[in-house]
Amino acid sequence: MPRFPWVPEALRRGNTLRRPACVHWVHDPLGWLTRERAAGTAVVGVELADEAVRLADLPPARGRAIVVLGHEQQGIPPEALDLLDTVVEIPMVGMGASLNVAVAGSLVLYKMAGLL
Repeated sequence: MPRFPWVPEALRRGNTLRRPACVHWVHDPLGWLTRERAAGTAVVGVELADEAVRLADLPPARGRAIVVLGHEQQGIPPEALDLLDTVVEIPMVGMGASLNVAVAGSLVLYKMAGLL
């Protein structure tokens, strides 16, 4: 049984692409990220950080890439930040300090696909 048992049903109900969803259940996220990075996969995190690049300056992905999204309130755990090759932030205008994690992820994936 997956850690988040509601995800498969949500995917079935919300899949508008008419294609099977691709979900990988990872039981050791830090180990998995370490192995992927060692294999040459670019690891990009969406987080507010001093060294973050603005979304507008993020180049399209040129190979295999993973986008790490943190918790909407706590962000990416500190132990995972060390595994990121790039940190990207989404500048906001006004009083808002953050976006919904699904919206933030969508923007970054769209940009990495070269569509934004």
